[in-house]
Amino acid sequence: MIPWVLQRDYPDQVCSIARSLEIVGERWTMLIVRDTFLGLTRFEEFQESLGIASNVLTNRLKLLCDEEVLERVSDPLRPGRPKYVLTDKGRELAPALIMLMKWGDRHYATANGPPRLTLHAGCGGNIGPDLRCDRCGKHPAPGEIELPPGPGAPRAKRTGR
Repeated sequence: MIPWVLQRDYPDQVCSIARSLEIVGERWTMLIVRDTFLGLTRFEEFQESLGIASNVLTNRLKLLCDEEVLERVSDPLRPGRPKYVLTDKGRELAPALIMLMKWGDRHYATANGPPRLTLHAGCGGNIGPDLRCDRCGKHPAPGEIELPPGPGAPRAKRTGR
């Protein structure tokens, strides 16, 4: 093996972070999971959103399905074409993704603000970096966090075009 090529796994690391990175540590993989949280389910939607090569997307979707982060299900609107939906295991990544997003908003903000907001569906309050609603003080349950476009989103995404 060439010494400067990174391995996909970390055989000498007895560490849950290292083992987790073997599955979700590749950038396209995390962006696919992000897009699934935002409601994308079809191969073409992921490809359009990410600008990813079809062979890379195919490999990442297969890995996520093999690892039971996503499930490949039939699409009743398009027989013979699958949809990809989050499993319970995949939904468990929500807090990690939100924390990473909040960290990025804090340290790498755009001039206009965050590209996505994190709102508590129950009361409309902002979900802070501690995953607590700043309005009602609750920790929203899975499915109770809305991610609408924020002021730093591209104009087309803010206006729905």
